Amino acid sequence: MNIGDTLAPLEIPVSRTLIVSGAIASRDYQDVHHDAELARAKGSPDIFMNILTTNGLVGRYITDRLGPGAVLRKVAIRLGAPNYPGDTMTLTGTVTALAGNTAEIRVVGANGIGHHVTGTVTVTLDTAPESSGSGTVPDTTPDSPEGTP
Repeated sequence: MNIGDTLAPLEIPVSRTLIVSGAIASRDYQDVHHDAELARAKGSPDIFMNILTTNGLVGRYITDRLGPGAVLRKVAIRLGAPNYPGDTMTLTGTVTALAGNTAEIRVVGANGIGHHVTGTVTVTLDTAPESSGSGTVPDTTPDSPEGTP
């Protein structure tokens, strides 16, 4: 792994089911994450994804791309454009810093109206010989592209 390396992108279809199930799983019962009528009454065109679901998807992106030897140490994200049902969020990542077996990766999640999420993830890579983590950025494809966390 080298500074400047990029991770393969991950496209996540944003469905109502993903938005609502993510909100329920994270115990976020704000109506804007499950009730379209109330979300519209509050000025949103529809329900939208909460930050905890986004945080989980960012973590999944990094660990899916770096393999089972990757351990998340810090996830620092900021939300921008909302993720609405029917859109697709594409996550991308770039290695920005390396120190031993620790890497910092800049992550961007873009949708049809802009950047939904930006931030950095600090991850350590298991470099033990019995580990499948090779210390390189593997080019992996997710087993399940339907966008479930």
